[in-house]
Amino acid sequence: MSTSPAPAPEAAAGGVSRRTVLKGLGATLGLAAYAKAIAPLTEWAPSTSIDEFLQRHYKELSPLDLRVVLQRLEREAKQEYGVDVRISDLKAQPGVKFGYALNLSVCNGCRKCAEACHLENNHDRPSHNSYIRVFEMSRGSMDLEKGNAHYTHPVKQPDKYYLPVQCQQCEHPPCVDVCPVEATWKEPDGIVVVDYNWCIGCRYCEAACPYHARRFNWEKPKIAPEEINRDQGYLSNRVRPQGVMEKCTFCLHRTRAGRLPACLEACPTGARVFGNLLDPQSEIRWVLEHKRIFILKEELGLKPQFFYFFDA
Repeated sequence: MSTSPAPAPEAAAGGVSRRTVLKGLGATLGLAAYAKAIAPLTEWAPSTSIDEFLQRHYKELSPLDLRVVLQRLEREAKQEYGVDVRISDLKAQPGVKFGYALNLSVCNGCRKCAEACHLENNHDRPSHNSYIRVFEMSRGSMDLEKGNAHYTHPVKQPDKYYLPVQCQQCEHPPCVDVCPVEATWKEPDGIVVVDYNWCIGCRYCEAACPYHARRFNWEKPKIAPEEINRDQGYLSNRVRPQGVMEKCTFCLHRTRAGRLPACLEACPTGARVFGNLLDPQSEIRWVLEHKRIFILKEELGLKPQFFYFFDA
């Protein structure tokens, strides 16, 4: 009797297969560009387990399938890092659409938000990666290309203001539109997520994002066991594999449980406001109704759910 493993699932949620995409890349990019595009795959594929390779797209998983996947990932985390983690899959709640607002009048550029993001989301420690970049901007300018995201001097500097930028959770996210395998999509509560086990690492989404909010795992993340955040979500802060794209999810493993994003809790000046845009009594609705709000790159028509304002 044959004991060969079942064939790997071909189709994503919309009927597009990973194998078909790789063949299409070779046909359209040419050999040199194709080799460069799939280089990340050749780096991490040997370490991919059979179970991971055979795993279906997140949207195709039954509740039982998902429970098996979560248990496998928890076991792998224990084997790799020697710690017990809990990986949940909290679903979007009816009547909730998350939004974020940031008061640039009080942000002092301390980068505590970026540091909290780094720790909360189990980022690779040597790279100091974070989903948040804080730009030091000249007063009167909104041109991100002229902002300084690598300042090392004390803050706040005179005649400067500070502009934190992360995923804007666009209503019309271009990153979703370009993904050839539908590994990224927008959830009912407005959060754009990634199925890290389905992503092929082509980086099309990174190129499409006008806010540079996507990150690529060039190397297998290095985190000391004692530093791992053990409260994890499948679509958010679990330790991502090498060779995939990742992004801010408004800490959905926290926010869907009624907690606040880690970056907000870490902000020492109270510059950040988070909440349900559909709740007329929420703090963020008050901000949107009483402050002069602006969004980044409004001319693109992407309708971000991340808003900025000044007190004056």
